[in-house]
Amino acid sequence: MLKHLFVCLAICSAASASAMSFGSQHAIVVNNESGEILFEENASSVVPIASLTKLMTAMVVLDSKPDMEEKISIQLADVDMFKHSASHVPLGTTLPRREVLQLALMSSDNRAAASLARTYPGGNPAFVKAVHEKIKSLGMINTVIKEPTGLSPENASTAADLAKMAFAASRYPVIVNITTDRSDLINMQGRSVEFHNTNRLVGKRGWDILLSKTGFTNEAGHCLIMRIKLAGKNTTLVLLNAKASSSTFFDALNIRRFLAKQTILQPSITSTLHKRHHFKLS
Repeated sequence: MLKHLFVCLAICSAASASAMSFGSQHAIVVNNESGEILFEENASSVVPIASLTKLMTAMVVLDSKPDMEEKISIQLADVDMFKHSASHVPLGTTLPRREVLQLALMSSDNRAAASLARTYPGGNPAFVKAVHEKIKSLGMINTVIKEPTGLSPENASTAADLAKMAFAASRYPVIVNITTDRSDLINMQGRSVEFHNTNRLVGKRGWDILLSKTGFTNEAGHCLIMRIKLAGKNTTLVLLNAKASSSTFFDALNIRRFLAKQTILQPSITSTLHKRHHFKLS
């Protein structure tokens, strides 16, 4: 049972939207210990979430207590026929479920994520039902997830809801370990293939990352979820709908400076305690 953390919202308003250099259109930064929201920008707007979806996919799969050594073969049904996205996992590749999960989370492979849902007990329909139940249990009232990859723009949520999802995902050691690996070698059809984390901050000097997931589609833009440790404090940040991956990178740097100095995020942003309300991180 996950603890309920009550949070107090401090709304940060921009002195001038045109002057603000924060690149992500939707964002939230939460102190993991106190639940205090340190910064937010359009955190209640419902938008597509791309591959951030895969954190939910991983949780639901792990909740079913599967055999992580069971072999899964990538089939035609796992191929993206919607956007024809690329994959480094060839058809016919057979891997233990733990490595398929690793590919889905660390390198954000869509075929891997699709195969995890297809091999869920009861298949895709049972997987989607379990996802809906998980969303409800976490209190993610503004979230809809209809498939396991995030390719569909119908997979949508808010930055505030995704902070709840990150909190829940952090309770799964397997997810934490995979998403904080910089790279790994996986034996694929008789040869070792090196896969890298899609978050280039993982393993970078000066960053202590406790959980990570990136996402991108044309509809969602560039997205990032991270839980980080800085100066002995744990913080969750969610960044959505940036025009470039470099924007999420620089936004994360700005947030780290803000956390380190406990000052205003950008000179053009004034932090005002405009009003207070509470929600639960389940």
